[in-house]
Amino acid sequence: MKIALLISTYNWPKALKLVLKSAAKQSLMPDEILIADDGSKNKTKSIIAKYQKKYNLPLKHIWHEDKGFRRTVILNKALAATNADYIVQLDGDCIMHHNFVRDHVQHAKKNRFLFGSRVNLKESCLEEIFKNKETEFDFFDQRITKRTRNLHIDFLAKLYKESPELSSKVRGCNISYWREDFLKVNGYNEDMTGWGKEDSEFVIRLLNNNIYGKRVRYNAIVYHIWHKNACRAKEVVNTKIQAESIENRSKRCENGVSKYLENATPSSISK
Repeated sequence: MKIALLISTYNWPKALKLVLKSAAKQSLMPDEILIADDGSKNKTKSIIAKYQKKYNLPLKHIWHEDKGFRRTVILNKALAATNADYIVQLDGDCIMHHNFVRDHVQHAKKNRFLFGSRVNLKESCLEEIFKNKETEFDFFDQRITKRTRNLHIDFLAKLYKESPELSSKVRGCNISYWREDFLKVNGYNEDMTGWGKEDSEFVIRLLNNNIYGKRVRYNAIVYHIWHKNACRAKEVVNTKIQAESIENRSKRCENGVSKYLENATPSSISK
């Protein structure tokens, strides 16, 4: 099974440094790392090149021009640029526990997607974390919140079962799925631009295809670096699109990844 680690990012190279450092420490290394870059400036490109050389990471940088928040678009382009069997996805502001990839892979099963826990790092500690380039945080660390999410216990993680219901715990910053399932639902819905609901709407279509979700609590932990909230101007529009997907029992979106798959090459995708 070929595994791809998919990291979405936008103009925060300082955070991406820590994410890539945590990628280099994984107990199970992915076969490739896809950086889905929603139009960052050259500093991000330089950081990626540096870490690729420093840690010999199998990095692939997929970039397009900055035309506003187009996370759905760049994620689709990144998925079109890989032939990996299984995708482990997070955001570029989430540091990975050293067993993050391993945990997702060991719970992977056909007709199942996974979603894991997110521990929050406090705003007051960010300067210290960036200065010391820290990527490891134990249960008693005073710089984290939601500390019970920071318990890594394999046998407890196995107790959670898959479900056909949409969980409020689903986050695109900690999710994994089979690439064939992603293609089946035509990936992310590019009618949804701006922040809000793009991940849960994608998951709804998976569920409507009888691809059920399993929460991977006590495994698959990420540490979310605090930042100000994104602009939520499109949330109402995106919520309406999600509601229509629920009402219509949608199994596939029209405006999705398929447009990038025909005659796709890395050079044709990264624009």
